[in-house]
Amino acid sequence: MLGSGTSCFLSELPSGSHAVVARVHGGDAQHAHTARRLGELGFIPGEPVHLLRRGPGGREPLAVQVGDTQFALRLLEAGCIEVNPL
Repeated sequence: MLGSGTSCFLSELPSGSHAVVARVHGGDAQHAHTARRLGELGFIPGEPVHLLRRGPGGREPLAVQVGDTQFALRLLEAGCIEVNPL
């Protein structure tokens, strides 16, 4: 079980989890574009997020809430978002 103080990626959290964005990773050109887009959507360090649910079989899409807005993310996108579970 993940706990407070242990960072992981949003893609690794179970449904129903709450966390705070620690960092959005964007190493190569493809991920840099994804990281920039996620930042534009509100996935910025310090922002609380809620992983509402996962798609069929625990896969994608992931229903995620940041602020008052809900998004459907692919595992690739959620794998760029480092979080600190609450």
